[in-house]
Amino acid sequence: MIQINAIIIYENKDTLTLLEKFVEENFMIMKIIGDATSANEGINLIKLKKPEVVFLDLSFNDDSFFEMLHQLEFNSPKLVFISEQEHHAVKAFKYNAIDFILKPIEFNNVILAIYKVIKIIQMERSFQDQKINNINILNEQNQSNEYIAVSSLDKIELIRMSEIIFCKADGKYTCFHLIDGKMIMSSRNLGEYSGILDNNYFFRIHHSYIINLRQIAKISKKDGYFCEFSNGIILPVAKRRQEEFNKFIKLKD
Repeated sequence: MIQINAIIIYENKDTLTLLEKFVEENFMIMKIIGDATSANEGINLIKLKKPEVVFLDLSFNDDSFFEMLHQLEFNSPKLVFISEQEHHAVKAFKYNAIDFILKPIEFNNVILAIYKVIKIIQMERSFQDQKINNINILNEQNQSNEYIAVSSLDKIELIRMSEIIFCKADGKYTCFHLIDGKMIMSSRNLGEYSGILDNNYFFRIHHSYIINLRQIAKISKKDGYFCEFSNGIILPVAKRRQEEFNKFIKLKD
């Protein structure tokens, strides 16, 4: 069973207090990584923390919150609505809520909502794994190592490896920085890409970065190792990686 990260957005603090108590007893399946008391504050927190699920106990006057959710550069979190008004369920499911919890909140209903979220996440990941595996099989059959399949939970993008400047870890996510300035957020962590990217050209210089050797414009050895790329960004090479990096690029002192 996976543990999911949650954010609580609420008007009534009793909701937060009760969910915090729930987590104390059920920390194996959920962790609260932040809370907010308004839609705007909540959106900013979602951008910063990237939770898997958001519990919403708010009165919405318009659709702006949900429009901002759809504009996120990473996967939108699953939504669980909480309300003391049963008719609010109609609005909840209009916005593709995973579940609706009617107040007073009962722990059993929270557990059911979390299991629904976990089940959907696992199904989405399984679907992506199957699609990516099929793509990898085709690449092997064609003896091609030109593209990499980058998955978010709602789509798969094929990226030409030569167009990747570097990949950056962002919590559980990985952000691909491309030569055209585009950034693509993947739902997989950086470690998963270490064994997929072409090891003739890609090197993990730091726990947060994998770089494309073909995109390095300059290497500075003053006060440590720094790689400057074609887009002007400069990244450090971790001290423990410098000797291996030297061998990788065949750099002589």
